[in-house]
Amino acid sequence: MHDAHFQKSKQLVIATNNVHKIREFKAILEPILPFLDLLSLLDFPKYIPPEETGSTFKENAILKATDAAKALNLLSLADDSGLVVPALNGEPGVFSARYASEKSSDVDNRKKLLSKMEPLSEKDRYAYFECCIAIASPDKIKVCACAVCEGRIIEKEKGSGGFGYDSLFIKHDYNKTFAELEESTKNKISHRRKALDKILPSLEAIFI
Repeated sequence: MHDAHFQKSKQLVIATNNVHKIREFKAILEPILPFLDLLSLLDFPKYIPPEETGSTFKENAILKATDAAKALNLLSLADDSGLVVPALNGEPGVFSARYASEKSSDVDNRKKLLSKMEPLSEKDRYAYFECCIAIASPDKIKVCACAVCEGRIIEKEKGSGGFGYDSLFIKHDYNKTFAELEESTKNKISHRRKALDKILPSLEAIFI
Protein backbone atom coordinates (compact mmCIF):
# COMPACT_ATOMS: atom_id res chain seq x y z
CA MET A 1 0.00 0.00 0.00
CA HIS A 2 1.51 3.30 -1.04
CA ASP A 3 1.71 6.43 1.09
CA ALA A 4 -0.62 8.29 -1.30
CA HIS A 5 -3.46 6.32 0.23
CA PHE A 6 -2.80 7.88 3.62
CA GLN A 7 -2.72 11.42 2.28
CA LYS A 8 -6.37 10.96 1.33
CA SER A 9 -7.44 9.03 4.42
CA LYS A 10 -8.52 11.00 7.47
CA GLN A 11 -8.11 8.13 9.91
CA LEU A 12 -5.33 8.00 12.49
CA VAL A 13 -4.91 5.19 14.99
CA ILE A 14 -3.60 6.15 18.41
CA ALA A 15 -1.76 2.91 19.09
CA THR A 16 -2.57 2.41 22.76
CA ASN A 17 -5.21 0.81 24.98
CA ASN A 18 -4.42 3.24 27.80
CA VAL A 19 -7.63 5.25 28.24
CA HIS A 20 -5.75 8.10 29.97
CA LYS A 21 -3.35 8.50 27.04
CA ILE A 22 -6.20 8.23 24.52
CA ARG A 23 -8.08 11.00 26.31
CA GLU A 24 -4.99 13.23 26.41
CA PHE A 25 -4.21 12.73 22.72
CA LYS A 26 -7.80 13.41 21.69
CA ALA A 27 -8.03 16.49 23.91
CA ILE A 28 -4.91 17.92 22.27
CA LEU A 29 -5.44 16.81 18.66
CA GLU A 30 -9.19 17.28 18.12
CA PRO A 31 -9.17 21.11 18.40
CA ILE A 32 -6.11 21.36 16.14
CA LEU A 33 -7.06 18.77 13.51
CA PRO A 34 -10.88 18.52 13.80
CA PHE A 35 -11.21 16.69 10.48
CA LEU A 36 -9.30 13.66 11.75
CA ASP A 37 -11.12 10.45 12.61
CA LEU A 38 -9.14 9.44 15.72
CA LEU A 39 -9.23 5.73 16.48
CA SER A 40 -7.40 3.76 19.16
CA LEU A 41 -6.53 0.14 19.85
CA LEU A 42 -9.81 -0.10 21.76
CA ASP A 43 -11.39 -0.12 18.28
CA PHE A 44 -9.31 -3.16 17.32
CA PRO A 45 -9.69 -5.65 20.21
CA LYS A 46 -8.17 -8.53 18.23
CA TYR A 47 -4.90 -6.69 17.67
CA ILE A 48 -2.14 -7.64 20.10
CA PRO A 49 0.50 -4.90 20.58
CA PRO A 50 4.16 -5.94 20.41
CA GLU A 51 6.28 -6.46 23.48
CA GLU A 52 8.18 -3.30 24.37
CA THR A 53 11.73 -4.53 23.91
CA GLY A 54 13.41 -1.20 23.17
CA SER A 55 16.05 0.24 25.50
CA THR A 56 14.85 3.82 24.89
CA PHE A 57 11.49 5.57 24.66
CA LYS A 58 12.21 6.33 21.00
CA GLU A 59 12.86 2.70 20.11
CA ASN A 60 9.62 1.61 21.77
CA ALA A 61 7.55 4.35 20.13
CA ILE A 62 8.84 3.36 16.69
CA LEU A 63 8.27 -0.33 17.44
CA LYS A 64 4.65 0.25 18.48
CA ALA A 65 3.82 2.63 15.63
CA THR A 66 5.25 0.44 12.87
CA ASP A 67 3.67 -2.75 14.21
CA ALA A 68 0.20 -1.20 14.49
CA ALA A 69 0.45 0.46 11.07
CA LYS A 70 1.37 -2.80 9.34
CA ALA A 71 -1.16 -4.94 11.22
CA LEU A 72 -4.09 -2.51 10.84
CA ASN A 73 -3.07 -1.04 7.46
CA LEU A 74 -3.67 2.46 8.80
CA LEU A 75 -1.55 5.44 9.66
CA SER A 76 -0.62 4.96 13.32
CA LEU A 77 0.65 7.20 16.09
CA ALA A 78 2.37 5.66 19.09
CA ASP A 79 4.11 7.10 22.08
CA ASP A 80 6.38 5.72 24.71
CA SER A 81 6.83 7.80 27.79
CA GLY A 82 7.86 7.59 31.39
CA LEU A 83 9.55 9.14 34.36
CA VAL A 84 13.32 9.46 34.67
CA VAL A 85 15.11 10.10 37.98
CA PRO A 86 18.82 10.70 37.26
CA ALA A 87 19.77 10.07 40.92
CA LEU A 88 18.31 6.56 40.56
CA ASN A 89 20.42 5.87 37.46
CA GLY A 90 17.51 6.80 35.22
CA GLU A 91 14.87 4.65 36.89
CA PRO A 92 12.08 3.90 36.29
CA GLY A 93 12.69 4.96 32.67
CA VAL A 94 11.30 2.63 30.00
CA PHE A 95 10.03 0.39 32.81
CA SER A 96 7.82 3.15 34.24
CA ALA A 97 4.56 1.25 33.63
CA ARG A 98 5.95 -1.97 35.09
CA TYR A 99 8.40 -0.64 37.66
CA ALA A 100 7.24 -2.68 40.67
CA SER A 101 6.53 -5.83 38.65
CA GLU A 102 5.45 -6.94 35.17
CA LYS A 103 1.77 -6.42 36.01
CA SER A 104 2.09 -3.74 38.68
CA SER A 105 -0.50 -1.03 39.22
CA ASP A 106 0.19 2.71 39.25
CA VAL A 107 -0.11 2.58 43.05
CA ASP A 108 2.51 -0.18 43.29
CA ASN A 109 4.88 1.75 41.03
CA ARG A 110 4.51 4.96 43.04
CA LYS A 111 5.13 3.11 46.30
CA LYS A 112 8.34 1.60 44.95
CA LEU A 113 9.54 4.97 43.68
CA LEU A 114 8.85 6.72 46.99
CA SER A 115 10.65 3.97 48.86
CA LYS A 116 13.75 4.18 46.66
CA MET A 117 13.82 7.97 46.87
CA GLU A 118 13.39 8.16 50.65
CA PRO A 119 17.13 8.52 51.42
CA LEU A 120 17.76 11.07 48.66
CA SER A 121 18.51 14.74 49.32
CA GLU A 122 16.26 17.48 47.95
CA LYS A 123 18.54 18.21 44.99
CA ASP A 124 18.49 14.53 44.06
CA ARG A 125 14.70 14.61 43.78
CA TYR A 126 15.05 16.21 40.35
CA ALA A 127 13.18 14.22 37.70
CA TYR A 128 11.69 14.57 34.27
CA PHE A 129 9.00 12.98 32.17
CA GLU A 130 10.07 12.04 28.66
CA CYS A 131 7.78 11.30 25.75
CA CYS A 132 8.66 10.06 22.28
CA ILE A 133 5.98 9.97 19.60
CA ALA A 134 6.27 8.14 16.29
CA ILE A 135 3.93 8.19 13.30
CA ALA A 136 4.11 5.34 10.80
CA SER A 137 2.38 4.14 7.67
CA PRO A 138 2.57 0.44 6.74
CA ASP A 139 5.51 1.42 4.51
CA LYS A 140 7.70 3.40 6.85
CA ILE A 141 8.17 5.71 9.82
CA LYS A 142 6.94 9.16 8.90
CA VAL A 143 8.31 11.12 11.85
CA CYS A 144 9.51 10.65 15.42
CA ALA A 145 10.08 13.32 18.04
CA CYS A 146 10.90 13.39 21.74
CA ALA A 147 10.39 15.97 24.47
CA VAL A 148 10.85 16.29 28.22
CA CYS A 149 9.08 18.05 31.07
CA GLU A 150 11.36 18.79 34.04
CA GLY A 151 10.49 19.01 37.71
CA ARG A 152 10.88 17.15 40.98
CA ILE A 153 9.41 14.26 42.92
CA ILE A 154 7.68 15.15 46.19
CA GLU A 155 7.62 12.94 49.28
CA LYS A 156 3.86 12.30 49.46
CA GLU A 157 1.18 11.99 46.82
CA LYS A 158 -1.00 15.00 46.08
CA GLY A 159 -4.05 15.19 43.84
CA SER A 160 -6.53 12.70 42.45
CA GLY A 161 -6.32 13.47 38.74
CA GLY A 162 -3.91 12.25 36.12
CA PHE A 163 -2.35 8.79 36.12
CA GLY A 164 0.99 7.04 36.54
CA TYR A 165 3.38 9.20 38.57
CA ASP A 166 1.39 12.43 38.16
CA SER A 167 0.53 12.73 41.86
CA LEU A 168 4.25 12.77 42.74
CA PHE A 169 5.55 15.15 40.06
CA ILE A 170 5.70 18.94 40.26
CA LYS A 171 6.89 20.73 37.14
CA HIS A 172 9.45 23.50 37.53
CA ASP A 173 7.76 26.90 38.10
CA TYR A 174 4.55 25.27 39.33
CA ASN A 175 3.33 24.54 42.85
CA LYS A 176 0.87 21.78 42.03
CA THR A 177 1.44 18.19 40.99
CA PHE A 178 0.28 17.01 37.58
CA ALA A 179 -2.54 15.24 39.45
CA GLU A 180 -3.68 18.54 40.98
CA LEU A 181 -3.58 20.61 37.80
CA GLU A 182 -6.62 21.06 35.59
CA GLU A 183 -6.41 18.59 32.72
CA SER A 184 -6.48 21.47 30.22
CA THR A 185 -3.48 23.06 31.95
CA LYS A 186 -1.51 19.83 32.03
CA ASN A 187 -2.22 19.26 28.34
CA LYS A 188 -0.60 22.61 27.53
CA ILE A 189 2.66 21.98 29.39
CA SER A 190 3.21 18.22 29.47
CA HIS A 191 5.96 16.20 27.81
CA ARG A 192 3.30 14.62 25.60
CA ARG A 193 2.11 18.03 24.41
CA LYS A 194 5.68 19.17 23.70
CA ALA A 195 6.39 16.06 21.63
CA LEU A 196 3.08 16.44 19.77
CA ASP A 197 3.89 20.07 18.96
CA LYS A 198 7.11 18.89 17.32
CA ILE A 199 5.33 16.43 15.02
CA LEU A 200 2.25 18.54 14.23
CA PRO A 201 3.75 20.07 11.06
CA SER A 202 4.43 16.57 9.73
CA LEU A 203 0.96 15.40 10.76
CA GLU A 204 -0.66 18.35 9.01
CA ALA A 205 1.43 17.75 5.90
CA ILE A 206 0.15 14.17 5.73
CA PHE A 207 -3.52 15.04 5.99
CA ILE A 208 -3.93 18.53 4.58
